[in-house]
Amino acid sequence: MRGRYSGRCGFAGGRHSSSRSNDGRGYHGNPCLTMHQPWASLLVHGIKRVEGRSWPSPITGRLWIHAASKVPDPDTIKAMEDFYREIYAVDGITGIKFPDHYPVSRLLGCVEVVGCLRSEELVCWEHVPESVRLEGLTDFCWLCENPQKLVVPFEMRGYQGVYNLERRIYDGAVRGLLPVQGPLPVKFPLPDPRDPFSLKPGSLTFAASKPTLQKSESVAAAIAGARTAATQFSKKDRKAAASSEIGTEEQSWGSHGGSSSVDCNGLSIVHGSYAHLQNQNRPSIFPSTQANSQNPNSEPRRSPRLEFGASNRWH
Repeated sequence: MRGRYSGRCGFAGGRHSSSRSNDGRGYHGNPCLTMHQPWASLLVHGIKRVEGRSWPSPITGRLWIHAASKVPDPDTIKAMEDFYREIYAVDGITGIKFPDHYPVSRLLGCVEVVGCLRSEELVCWEHVPESVRLEGLTDFCWLCENPQKLVVPFEMRGYQGVYNLERRIYDGAVRGLLPVQGPLPVKFPLPDPRDPFSLKPGSLTFAASKPTLQKSESVAAAIAGARTAATQFSKKDRKAAASSEIGTEEQSWGSHGGSSSVDCNGLSIVHGSYAHLQNQNRPSIFPSTQANSQNPNSEPRRSPRLEFGASNRWH
């Protein structure tokens, strides 16, 4: 089963330091994801434990995190730090140590992707802290453990989607990693302890009488602020999706609305980019792509690499 394509939602894998793709081709190098700040640093520092996307995780195992070039404005940083203060307070965690700064155009560190669930599954999962459930705000939730940060972040450019880290960068970065202890580290339990690949969309079942996930006014306000902070990126990402038939990156907090409570019985959400879901069963190695020729802003590929999502380069 190791590294086998799961078919149902394009996710398979297990808990190990190496990474595998979901297309049956086994290892695909050192996958990296470019994220905007402050979300990138919050993930590497172990504060953020769920990476939200409009598409399911194409890999499991180590995922390198790169910060895009856009400098975060103070209001965005405040909104996200307020969000995490509020949701951690639900679990009795206070005095969170946030990053001193949010560097851009840098490789920051890595996390281990151990599973992928749909939002309506995560918010009802009582075996994880409530603060983790409150992070389930987007269609697909990549579950992350074991954050590690670089002592000295590496300057580099990134790409959209999940792409291979250049070997020379990897060789330097892997020697400079330090483990990070987040405010409330989580080990996500496997639905089937005998199957290390069982934590995937559709793998959790709930009783018909499952209660709603209630949110206080302060938590609801913090969630609204986090969504507003992400709106500045989601519009650009939707535009990228329209010009690409491969799919697109969506920022960690989607702009779709929500109420102060989440129904764990048949919650309905809009499931991601149609273009991505339509093409998720295609091979993930693209020597050339239609999206690359259609988009005038994309650059020719300099070397073969596995890439999931849009092909535009992050500057």
